Amino acid sequence: MNILLVCAGGISTSILEKSIRDSFGPEKADWTVEAHPVDQLESLIDRFDVVLLGPQIRHKLRTVKKVADANGKPCEVIDSRDYAMAKGSKVLKRIEELVE
Repeated sequence: MNILLVCAGGISTSILEKSIRDSFGPEKADWTVEAHPVDQLESLIDRFDVVLLGPQIRHKLRTVKKVADANGKPCEVIDSRDYAMAKGSKVLKRIEELVE
């Protein structure tokens, strides 16, 4: 599973990226998560299975969802509370629900 987190610059989401990675158990040893600026989405989408937006760019959901849907990838905005508190385990649980 390859998880893409997008935000305005890819910087603020990197904190959550680490928290999600820390939540991977041994059964997810081959999973990856990366944070990138949203303007790189189209060049990166093929490498990922799911796309999550930082809440600060929720206004771009329609545009991002259009790209994700065209590539058969689930997409949604990260819960703002989980994002603010860097609750990687909660975000990871939501990712698992999205890709089921």
